[in-house]
Amino acid sequence: MVRDIFMKQIIESIQKLKQKNHAVILVHNYQIPEVQDIGDFIGDSLELSRKAAATDAEVIIFCGVHFMAETAAILSPEKKVIIPDPAAGCPLAEMIEPKDVIRLRNENPGCIVVGYVNTSAAVKAELDICCTSANASKVVMSLDKNKPVVFVPDKYLAAYTAFKTNRPMVYWNGYCPTHAKILPQDIFKCKSAYPGAKVMVHPECRPEVTKLADAVVSTSGMLKYAKETDAEVFIVGTEIDMIYRLNKENPGKKFVPASKLAVCPNMKKITLEKVLWSLEELKPQVTIPEEIRVRALAAVNKMIQII
Repeated sequence: MVRDIFMKQIIESIQKLKQKNHAVILVHNYQIPEVQDIGDFIGDSLELSRKAAATDAEVIIFCGVHFMAETAAILSPEKKVIIPDPAAGCPLAEMIEPKDVIRLRNENPGCIVVGYVNTSAAVKAELDICCTSANASKVVMSLDKNKPVVFVPDKYLAAYTAFKTNRPMVYWNGYCPTHAKILPQDIFKCKSAYPGAKVMVHPECRPEVTKLADAVVSTSGMLKYAKETDAEVFIVGTEIDMIYRLNKENPGKKFVPASKLAVCPNMKKITLEKVLWSLEELKPQVTIPEEIRVRALAAVNKMIQII
């Protein structure tokens, strides 16, 4: 009871400070439920950044991981971008550096380098074009068929995209540790417990997992699939707090996590208290050198022109 009163006071303070600072709160689908509940926008990282760029907000509070806040800063240089916990990083994004992209380009003359948005701004600056988990196949299909494709940094998204597009590509040996925890035996176990359930998994999952799915989709794709598919039970192969939003938006349907081990510890670093502190102090701010921002923006804009 005391905790409930305390949290109510924090939420009220957040709302007041949000108005005072002309701020917008962005919340990724993997954030803890109470943080999801205070978001002005909830969704995928690029989707959130694009929505924030279209607002007249002066401050962006990004409840996600660091590369996501950087993407918001790339698209909204005139706004102050704050991440409530700068230690909320992304292991996948951290598996590749700009020098690695440069080396891959040198090793594959004439190639087109496609990069997942799950990368740092400095890496994006070295790319030819960005993609998301939702549009990776569409981006790759749009490229010159006479040029080799290099895909970074997620080898599982790359493998799935190569399969979908029938396009050979060179890819980096990166992966999401959270999605990698979801194993085929987890899917089999869930299907045994829930016969007839539909299986939807994120393309960051292992190939042996995506092969077992009825739908391989991004988190926004999961929301669409769950809403439009005539099924009562869904097995969900992604970060576990995606279940919270799926439940909220689909009353009457049941969502079962493929694995309870699929927890991103970095996503859980942001709390309501940290959101409040970030609004009080307007820091820590995410800044990007302009030369890097402009080059990274070019790679993002090339993708946006296609989608």
